[in-house]
Amino acid sequence: MLEFSRWKYTLIVIVLLFSALYSLPNIFPQDPSVQVAAAGKIPVDAALVTRVQSLLTAQKVPFKSVAIEGDNIMVRLSDNETQLKAADVLRPELGSEYNAAMNLTSTAPTWLAKIHAKPMTLGLDLRGGVHFLLQVDQVAAREKRIGIYAEEIETYLKDNKIPHVDVTNNATSIKAIFSDEAAKNKALMALKSAFSMLNIADGKDSLTLDVTVTSAELKNIATDAIEKNMITIRNRMAALGEPIIQRQGNDRIIVELPGIQDTARAKELLGATATLEYRAVVEGDAFGVMNGAVAPLGSRVYYMRKQNPSDPDIPVLLSKRVIVSGDQLVNAAPTIDPKSGTPAVEIKLNSAGGKRMFAHTQRNVGKPMAVVYIERKPTTIIVDGKEVRSSVTEEFVINTATINGTFSNAFITTGLDPVEAKKLSDQLKSGSLAAPVDIVAEQIIGPSLGAENVKRGVQAVVFSFAFVLVFFLIYYKMFGVITNVALLLQLLMVVAILSVFGATMTLPGFAGIALTVGMSVDANVLINERIREELRLGNTPLASIAAGYDKATGTIADANITALLAGIAMAVFGSGPISGFGITLIIGIVTSMYTAVAVSRGIATLIYGGRRKMTGLSI
Repeated sequence: MLEFSRWKYTLIVIVLLFSALYSLPNIFPQDPSVQVAAAGKIPVDAALVTRVQSLLTAQKVPFKSVAIEGDNIMVRLSDNETQLKAADVLRPELGSEYNAAMNLTSTAPTWLAKIHAKPMTLGLDLRGGVHFLLQVDQVAAREKRIGIYAEEIETYLKDNKIPHVDVTNNATSIKAIFSDEAAKNKALMALKSAFSMLNIADGKDSLTLDVTVTSAELKNIATDAIEKNMITIRNRMAALGEPIIQRQGNDRIIVELPGIQDTARAKELLGATATLEYRAVVEGDAFGVMNGAVAPLGSRVYYMRKQNPSDPDIPVLLSKRVIVSGDQLVNAAPTIDPKSGTPAVEIKLNSAGGKRMFAHTQRNVGKPMAVVYIERKPTTIIVDGKEVRSSVTEEFVINTATINGTFSNAFITTGLDPVEAKKLSDQLKSGSLAAPVDIVAEQIIGPSLGAENVKRGVQAVVFSFAFVLVFFLIYYKMFGVITNVALLLQLLMVVAILSVFGATMTLPGFAGIALTVGMSVDANVLINERIREELRLGNTPLASIAAGYDKATGTIADANITALLAGIAMAVFGSGPISGFGITLIIGIVTSMYTAVAVSRGIATLIYGGRRKMTGLSI
């Protein structure tokens, strides 16, 4: 008996409605646009809309509309070239109070947006844009973390009243020096208990402890640096549009900016590492060390900022350990020092940085502390006659001052000029990089090539579907119609699911869709041929349909599960195009199994289930 439960029909109707509804935004064209969002406390309002319109009109940049949409102002434009011009006009004029980001805005009805129905995002290969490969400086990340551990060890020894002479560190290890054997042994036991992520052992000298980082902690430091940098870069790149950020290996990050052609602006935001460090001033002969003398233990020479290039170098001895580093700064706003009336910057620290600053100032009232400004700039060097990307780090002391009292999360630092203070403020709003990055490769894909890829990708999917539909109609007749309906629903489901999850459609994504069409065809061919075989064996039409679906289902499941495992492996272990292909493949396999086994059977039951005296089938 050919039967199909009512709840299964209900489920098919729900799936059909869901798929149609959430696929719908993809049929509406997307407008190239510039999204203006508030970066500070000043909200967007009608006055800003008028101002944006006036700026664009003055520069003769045509626009479709300028209106408040949600919390932002959306400037809709006709093409990508006009979008670039509009962004170039608005960014310098609106200043740091607003972010002007290039985007694609759907023209779908607003009621679709209210139910979170959005079109798929086009990837770099379909929309054009820029691709960067970044190398994370893991040595710098490790050195910074070791400096933090050294500070924490010294604080721990002081808090637990364990007498010690000094705690110093270099780029790879920490050395704790004690005055007697008893203090050293007490510290050894206490530190092993408190710092499980560190290897702590007797040093070469009888009164020292050598501290190194465990291999597991080294991996954590590397992973931490990558993940924090990805978050920071994503926040920075949001000012240009919707970035695609992916990790590659242990120390590299892929950054793709679909629709962006302004590589200079992208590089400026990517590599910007201007930040501040707070270090203790060490007593000693700084000029002697500058001229070759040995620096006091745990210190190194820095130089004061020069007002003019011809000014002499003024050295300052600073501790190698950082009190507070850039990744603990959460904001830096330009201001004026109320005491001196000179430009200054208001610093705000996170809770961890505030605790460290409070602990240091509490112990060192009356002692000097220095502020070091650091900026890493990209450059090129000549190696064997070829230009090679590199970077140079500029660092100098902008201010030294005596600690007059304790402070923690918020305070004012003088010594920065207004331009530097603004640059620092802009970068810290999106976060400071946990470790410096260098651009090791870049690629630009033009918008015309992207448009061509979209055209060819759509053509590939459409023609693959068309050939399959025609073949099934001719070869399987009525069951060809049933199969075609199931295939069309499957395509609708794939598009809907990708849209709901905010997937980025790329060329490998198109390939994945085309492949799942083929796999779905295999499943339907197995069912149809099994039905024909049952008819040749002399079974009745209804029994043949039921047996065909029942006996083919196991074979379909076996074949698709093996392909599904391959898709999962690509999605989990692959990156970039491979991962995207794997995700599309997984969605396609799951939907093809459902439509081939359940949907087509439901349609067949609807057509033939009530016929009791059939003598043959149109198959």
